[in-house]
Amino acid sequence: MAQIDVNRPILEANLKAAQENRRQFDDAGVKVLNLISSPGAGKTSILEKTLTRLAGKVAAGVIVGDIQTTEDARRIAACGVKAIQIETQGTCHLDGPMIGQALKAFDLKGLDLLIIENVGNLVCPVEFDLGEDMKVAVLSVAEGDDKPGKYPLLFKEAGALLINKIDLLPYVNCDLGRIRQTCARLNPKQVVFELSCQTGQGLEAWVEWLIAWARSKEN
Repeated sequence: MAQIDVNRPILEANLKAAQENRRQFDDAGVKVLNLISSPGAGKTSILEKTLTRLAGKVAAGVIVGDIQTTEDARRIAACGVKAIQIETQGTCHLDGPMIGQALKAFDLKGLDLLIIENVGNLVCPVEFDLGEDMKVAVLSVAEGDDKPGKYPLLFKEAGALLINKIDLLPYVNCDLGRIRQTCARLNPKQVVFELSCQTGQGLEAWVEWLIAWARSKEN
């Protein structure tokens, strides 16, 4: 019996939009990160701490994806950067056409760095190319050390991993060594940062790396 892959035309259409996004990014010389995590891992808090440290060093903009509400975009805009909210109205990920529409609100040539904060989900967002240069995974220690093994595609494709909320380590059952070991097996070139938005631990190392990456000419 013949089978039809219903996902193929969806992903092919998305790829076409992502390629157009990438062309615009390349023409403008802007580097683009796609930030992916489960809900509550701390993406928005990390962005708030990151953007305040980037001020005066890297010109940044942010696209925020959520199923509903503009709360996160308001928090990001309070950091002094342009933030555009995409409300997906039920869709569990951002896609290329959504990003293409949001780009109309930006002067890309005035940016060094564009950060896309994807919808909270460890599965669907990974499958949709947005035209980004790099995916960055965020994993909080409260989620447990088994997540990279259970959801390997994200941790395989992410060029950087932010292990967040390490101030909670005394109170949760999480083995950082296991996370690092699993992720190193999935992606040996992945850069890993352990940080806490509450104490500030690890944030400077992450921001320094991000500044260097945003200023680099190679992806």
